[in-house]
Amino acid sequence: MIGLQPERPADWWEVEALYDLCFAPGREALSSYRLRDGVDPVPGLCQVARDSDGTVVGAIRFWPVHVGGAPALLLGPVAVHPTHQGEGLGALLINEGLTAARTAGWARVMLVGDAPYYGRFGFTRLDGVEMPPPTNPDRVLGRDLEPDAWRDVRGPVTRWSADVPARD
Repeated sequence: MIGLQPERPADWWEVEALYDLCFAPGREALSSYRLRDGVDPVPGLCQVARDSDGTVVGAIRFWPVHVGGAPALLLGPVAVHPTHQGEGLGALLINEGLTAARTAGWARVMLVGDAPYYGRFGFTRLDGVEMPPPTNPDRVLGRDLEPDAWRDVRGPVTRWSADVPARD
């Protein structure tokens, strides 16, 4: 039996160990990590999946960013332990996370990933949204959580700052 629960501060290192297991060495050198430096993930949206032994077998995090001045969520990383891949746990984490983000009042979410995989969750390529290099623009995907939330949102993706006036 797998149970989902909000990530707590005490879960941090277990989740990081799962990410280290699931992703290539050097993952923290990716441009998306520069957007996360010094910024806390969004409380209540980050989830962990634990098996019946209490082991973290899946996790998802969401981070606030600005896109051309508009607030957005950056989804990622999302990971499932290799022993549980193919069971639908990744889809559960993504769908639950998107529902929680919408409920919390977020209008839009983006990620860097594979369009064929994330397309089934409603993500499409974002034209005019510029991730820091060296990101492949074809992998910059977004999804509306409110109707037309990405319409007219263009520009660089920048680190979240409460000092940046949000435009929506």
